Amino acid sequence: MCPYCGVGCGLLVRVDGGRVTKVKGDPDHPANFGDVCAKAVHLPPALLAPDRLLHPEIRSRRDVERKRVPWELALRFTAERWREIFAAHGPDAVAFYASGQLLTEEYYVAGKLAKGFIGTNNFDTNSRLCMASAAVGYTRSLGADGPPAAYEDIDSADCFLLIGTNTADCHPIVWKRIRRRKLSAPDRVSVIVVDPRWTETADIADLHLPLRPGSDIALLNGMLHVLWKDGLIDRAFVGAHTSGWEKLRHVVERYTPERVSALTGLSRDIIVTAALRFASASCALTLWSMGINQSHVGTDKNAAIINLHLATGQIGRPGAGPFSLTGQPNAMGGRETGGLAHLLPGYRAITDVHARDLVERHWGAARGSIRPRRGRSALEIFDGLARGDVRAVWIIGTNPAASVPDTDLVEKALRQADLVVVQDAYHPTETTRFADVLLPAAQWPEKDGVMTSSERRLTYLSQLVDPPGEALPDAVILTRFAHEMGFKQAFPYTSAAEIFDEFAALTAGTPCDYSGVTHARLRTEGPLQWPVPSSAHSGTPRLYVDGRFPTSDGRARFIAVEHDPPVEPPDRAYPLVLTTGRVRDHWHTLTRTGKVPALRRRTPEPILEVNVRDARRLGLLDGGFVEITSRRGKVIAQCRVTETIREGVCFLPFHWGRSFGFYKSANNLTLGARDELSGQPELKVCAVRLRAVESER
Repeated sequence: MCPYCGVGCGLLVRVDGGRVTKVKGDPDHPANFGDVCAKAVHLPPALLAPDRLLHPEIRSRRDVERKRVPWELALRFTAERWREIFAAHGPDAVAFYASGQLLTEEYYVAGKLAKGFIGTNNFDTNSRLCMASAAVGYTRSLGADGPPAAYEDIDSADCFLLIGTNTADCHPIVWKRIRRRKLSAPDRVSVIVVDPRWTETADIADLHLPLRPGSDIALLNGMLHVLWKDGLIDRAFVGAHTSGWEKLRHVVERYTPERVSALTGLSRDIIVTAALRFASASCALTLWSMGINQSHVGTDKNAAIINLHLATGQIGRPGAGPFSLTGQPNAMGGRETGGLAHLLPGYRAITDVHARDLVERHWGAARGSIRPRRGRSALEIFDGLARGDVRAVWIIGTNPAASVPDTDLVEKALRQADLVVVQDAYHPTETTRFADVLLPAAQWPEKDGVMTSSERRLTYLSQLVDPPGEALPDAVILTRFAHEMGFKQAFPYTSAAEIFDEFAALTAGTPCDYSGVTHARLRTEGPLQWPVPSSAHSGTPRLYVDGRFPTSDGRARFIAVEHDPPVEPPDRAYPLVLTTGRVRDHWHTLTRTGKVPALRRRTPEPILEVNVRDARRLGLLDGGFVEITSRRGKVIAQCRVTETIREGVCFLPFHWGRSFGFYKSANNLTLGARDELSGQPELKVCAVRLRAVESER
């Protein structure tokens, strides 16, 4: 399975002389059928990069250089410092911050160690920046996390609503499948793209809605208003399988097309047309990603999407459903293992006393070991470090000094910490330079385990080559640390398969049940979609086909949500809206793709997109340099003047951190406002001003 986005493409890998030399798509894998993007093709150079972290390093004081040490000393030193901080300040003074790129087994061991034995629920991951709002959104509306649809539904859908997703760049293999479906029946299949930018995703759209950033709820409520007014609600489905419609109806009554036009900046006619296209579809599929989730009302935006599907009965059948596209390869697996500060394995809530008791017994932990309150989410960990409430942080496979909003705050947090442990495959990164302890980790394909893709599909990843130097799989590092901390009996693992079996058994009876899955089964049968509750079960392509939902009464919930503008709207001092996102040829903070010459040549620098009328008013030239300033910092980037972005909005990709140049990091600008339910930050909208600057090149 590919280690990049959540599509979960299967790969064929050639190994010569103990090295990966070629990667191509696996024609037998059901996620991609041989299709593959450029990032996957160029994986081999990233494995051979000269900045691979090869040996453990520690420093006893901040004013000395780190020194190479044996593994035993590195883990003993870390355990001693961890115990000192724990004894002096209590369990809430330590935290783990991990990654959606970890294998399921690694997630599980880390969560078990933190929550069950060290005694802190301060275990969160960068999935909090990515999919937390979707996870809470599904749970709030449908009773449990997990996208109900599958990629095969793309082949039978006749209406696609793509909102808050630049699918062509961020999930290119899914996009190719949508494009094929559209071209197979161009007059019968509709594509609606909602995005303030015209990207390649919009190239085959029947309707492009360049809405004002942050106005998604207004648009979705407005579409639902049209359906209600025109008698296009599926009243039989609503009556038999949902609750809360009347409360929602009173809200959507107020979202007339005229009012929604004023809120979104779209015409009345295009709002009505989009609603009627959706309503007339026999099979409607909505896909979304960070443009919806990365908002201070991201969970409400998810609810508004799901409301539209429940009101039309477009769920639980082929070609239909609300389908969030996951940003990372195993963000789904992380949610299943309880890899967020409010969860335990199997989507269990950490506040549920019965769930805690069951998990403690499964882990062999003392009763009451798992604390009853949710831990700190991602941004709360860094807030706590900056204030001194959290004293130590263990960062695994992620680069928060580049990826978390408001970089100044994150850097302050890492400087303030008493102890920073970073476990990574590469050094230096923006984050590793703050480390007191550096632990070299194996990466794809130097270890074996399982990942879950956006469509709930579990794929087994084989170890194909040995890790370089002294690098070890993350699960091995964490297991050795558990032994050093005195928990050897509870962490007896000698293989990833043993860890998987222990975790899979813990999912039995939960919505994400894959107790019928083993490594051996995945190796012989291939990928499987959960739930897979027994060894005889063949997997589940889509959820809720019987119209029953995992709620107390078996009904899905309509959630009445209201439009709420961005936390930081434009004003006279900062008159433009900045939105951020990916570009096709790069991934997250460039720790992999930034090492690939072919990809660097294609996209060497961040480029700011500006509307032609804004550029004319501000004296900006296409190809010229511009200073972008927010209330938190500055970026300098080259400018692309274009008609393909809404006036008043500019776009900057987020991949470049400060190690590529202090003024290249988009997160110099972004703010830490977040959704109160999901904790996901509003990375997609902040207010900025622009000024032309002279190039010194």
